[in-house]
Amino acid sequence: MFSHWIERPFPGLLNRLPSQCVVCRAWPAQPVCDACVARFAPPTPRCATCALQVPDGVSRCGECTRAPPPLDACLAACAYVWPWPECIAEFKFRGDAGRAAPLATLLRSAPWVEPALEKADIVLPMPLAPARLRERGFNQAHELARRLSPRKTDPTLLLRIRETTAQSGLARSERLRNLRGAFALEPLRASAVRDRRVALVDDVMTSGASLFAAAEVLRAGGASHITAIVLARTEASG
Repeated sequence: MFSHWIERPFPGLLNRLPSQCVVCRAWPAQPVCDACVARFAPPTPRCATCALQVPDGVSRCGECTRAPPPLDACLAACAYVWPWPECIAEFKFRGDAGRAAPLATLLRSAPWVEPALEKADIVLPMPLAPARLRERGFNQAHELARRLSPRKTDPTLLLRIRETTAQSGLARSERLRNLRGAFALEPLRASAVRDRRVALVDDVMTSGASLFAAAEVLRAGGASHITAIVLARTEASG
């Protein structure tokens, strides 16, 4: 309760207080200590527009070369492998919103994330459908985004306007069709993205279908540059 209260009036104070690493439990340490970042989230060559792992010297994966996604850039802090799935599950599904701070610290440690945030005019969290938001009590993407860039984050500009069936078990093309028409810009402020650089923030990227669908809406709204920033990337694109 105390940490939740103090974080709002003094957003930088908690970063200077001693804490425990959420992975190895080292004390005192950063919320995700340098040793765990180096061991479990090392810099990895990734496709520039979907963040799948690629060999050294390769800038784009075959799928993005054949069918470029509506993203100008895509950045991921780590692969969706141990220990991160458990950390994310505690945060996302078990109501531990306090994990947003250490996970945002992990995101900031990824190469190019800080420059992307600095260049962005607007930071948009991926929205949840109303029923899912009621179920969880918070939007995990918003919790990450507001810790990454509190002054630029706008949680009400990009909307999820349609419920969709579960994405699991669907092929990539089916996921894209499933999400068609699921996102929209808030009608009275849709012009806010015109000629602006936008950063889209989410927790886990699997096929990219949700991010791509949202990016298409932003592109149609006139966004000049769209970067997706995700905490973890699975290593399956289908």
